Amino acid sequence: MSFFSVVKTCKHTSSRLGHLNTSHGQIITPAFMPIATYGAIKTLSAGEIKQINYNLILSNTYHLYLRPGLQVLHKFKGLHNFMNWDRAILTDSGGFQIYSLSNLRKIDNDGVEFKSHLDGSSHYFTPEKIIDIQRTIGSDIMMVLDVCPASNAKKTEHEKAVKLTTQWAKRCLNHFDNKGSKYGFKQVVSPIIQGGTSEQLRKMSAEDLLELDAKMYAIGGLAVGEPKEKMLNTVEFLGGIMPKNKPRYLMGVGTPEDLVNCISNGVDMFDCVIPTRNGRNGQLFTRFGKINIKNAKYKNDLGPIDETNKCEISQKYSKAYLHHLFNTKEILGCRIATQHNLFFYKNLIQEVHAAINKDNYLSWSKKFIEDYNRR
Repeated sequence: MSFFSVVKTCKHTSSRLGHLNTSHGQIITPAFMPIATYGAIKTLSAGEIKQINYNLILSNTYHLYLRPGLQVLHKFKGLHNFMNWDRAILTDSGGFQIYSLSNLRKIDNDGVEFKSHLDGSSHYFTPEKIIDIQRTIGSDIMMVLDVCPASNAKKTEHEKAVKLTTQWAKRCLNHFDNKGSKYGFKQVVSPIIQGGTSEQLRKMSAEDLLELDAKMYAIGGLAVGEPKEKMLNTVEFLGGIMPKNKPRYLMGVGTPEDLVNCISNGVDMFDCVIPTRNGRNGQLFTRFGKINIKNAKYKNDLGPIDETNKCEISQKYSKAYLHHLFNTKEILGCRIATQHNLFFYKNLIQEVHAAINKDNYLSWSKKFIEDYNRR
């Protein structure tokens, strides 16, 4: 069975349905990945995530390397067993930490020196070491070590990042080809296309990486502060370059509107902290836009959290009760809001699948965005 196959392409857009086949199950794409940085979606168990029917989650290589550490993960024969999760896992490589923890790292041609944000200890990550860490984690999809400059970085810095990311991708793929999977199941390595919002650099990065003939490709370095229009234009531009027979993963992008617009341009996979982090802060996603449940106007609102969300928890509790939970800082409030938002995203993706199947994605997406911006 092939790793990925396109089973349906929608008329009038580049949106498509696909099957992503891993050793821990099949994922129907387009797909959204909840973030389980430390091997857990905050406030929820693996069983609860399965009940919402997610088949793929994202965990963080850098953070798992520091805690619980490779010795523990090796004893459990990987993160799947450690967190009691029998579905697929994607791990990012730590490249985003190179960007976000810039005051704690130093980049050279061979790799990155990190100072731990926990205790200040020094660690050196090479492309080969990043693959070995992810082999020990046992993720189904492993990202190469990349360099992700800030959106306002100079073009010369983006150009240097593109070249270094390509060199490191070659080393990652070569190392995995020589070593193979640590626990005997299939693992896939994905390169990451960089280049900021420059079409010239994005084209150079994509063409160099496509020569490696990897099984999937990711778009990195967006959602890091660039204007929304430039992000969407970059995704559309890369849609004409990236292979149509391989999955396309847009890293770190995740508002409902972003998903709908980028799926129109052929993106298959997304991840973002927005539904879970915003939920823990009292922001709920609904078909008609976002609401802040902490607002005083919900104190006496007897209505359900969201009558349009096909989720028992959204129908079961009132806005007034959830407002009360956040007002009293009860952890149940975070749990309910997180589940609500993840159900919303799951329902959104299911609507996407149905629209593509019916060849009406263009009209459906326009109506969704119109409804979403109504509030």
